[in-house]
Amino acid sequence: MAQTSDLKVEKLFSVKDYVCVITGGGSGIGLMAAQALAANDHPPSPCDVTSKDDLEKCVKAFSEKESHLDLLLTAAGISSAKAEPDTDDAGDLKAKLWDNETFEDWRNTYNTDVAAVYFSTVAFLPLLQAGTKKGGHLHASVIVISSMSGIMRDSQGHFSYNAAKGGTVHLTKLMSAEFQKVKIRVNSIAPGYFPSEMTAKESGDDQKSELPAEKVQEKGHVPAQRAGVMRRWHRRCCS
Repeated sequence: MAQTSDLKVEKLFSVKDYVCVITGGGSGIGLMAAQALAANDHPPSPCDVTSKDDLEKCVKAFSEKESHLDLLLTAAGISSAKAEPDTDDAGDLKAKLWDNETFEDWRNTYNTDVAAVYFSTVAFLPLLQAGTKKGGHLHASVIVISSMSGIMRDSQGHFSYNAAKGGTVHLTKLMSAEFQKVKIRVNSIAPGYFPSEMTAKESGDDQKSELPAEKVQEKGHVPAQRAGVMRRWHRRCCS
């Protein structure tokens, strides 16, 4: 049984002395996670997460500085072409979806949102296992940023993105089951709407985006009727 002293917030949620890697840390949720973990003490290393060669170079460079990894957060992701299925005429529906989406778009979305998550995790497996052994915790951890889009029936006008995020959710289940053999914990988080370049289509010089509540309310499927607020999360984590 855990001691009462072990249940203090600073112990339960502390990432003090953790060695962390974040993919997609240049904007959106990945950026906020990087700031919250104080990972921005060092400049980010450019890496194409859809390239095995780039991932191997990234792991090699990382290994020259650190002997283990406690946390890998995979936040790299892209959206896709949008085509609203908002007609009850099958001919019109076919034309809209057929003309606005391509196989290349589907491939690019799947490669970034699913395959890259898998290969990024696999690339760091030895360092994550070393984190389990050296980090003083039961398991090193992988946190996959998926999306509510992967667990809902509404296509939101982008079938390829939602299908890819559904793949991300299931991939997390597979990795969670299989990688427990090497004592690595894998979980996914499915955020709703947060202000980012992906959702707001723009950002300021400080890489911050705004997503007014009325824009979220137009979606019709967000119970809170507003976007998430990452700045508050950042202050709570880093204060």
